[in-house]
Amino acid sequence: MISTLLPESRAIHPLARFVTKEAIALLLNLKPEEIYRIHCWRYVIHVVGKGVSRFVSYADLPPIVDVEPPHPRDFLLWHKRWQRHKFKAPTFWVQFYAQKFQTVPNLHEMYRWGKLVGAIKSALSAAGIQWLRMVYRREKYAMEHF
Repeated sequence: MISTLLPESRAIHPLARFVTKEAIALLLNLKPEEIYRIHCWRYVIHVVGKGVSRFVSYADLPPIVDVEPPHPRDFLLWHKRWQRHKFKAPTFWVQFYAQKFQTVPNLHEMYRWGKLVGAIKSALSAAGIQWLRMVYRREKYAMEHF
């Protein structure tokens, strides 16, 4: 799940643990196989892909389950970035988590993603949380009964 990162700086950003090829692909509207390189620099991520070379902020990427969970200092970094979104996560995060709920292989993994979303729900919009709950329930029901 975690992509091969090319650190270009000795100083590692605290949010670098959340950098994944899947999240960047969804953010940039690309397929994961269309991303050629991800360079993690001190303050930004440089993404090189098919027809694209973009800089992405670490604070644009949502937390994932396979690394250390978010800390209060992570929320401070996100809130600083989200001033233009009324201090809420971009809608891309809701899409990312809905996609994770729909593609998990088992209920245990779905529970882990649900627990993570529960930990960061203060960062998500009310409509986004409601939609994620609906997706979670639907996918959980499908896994339990089919």
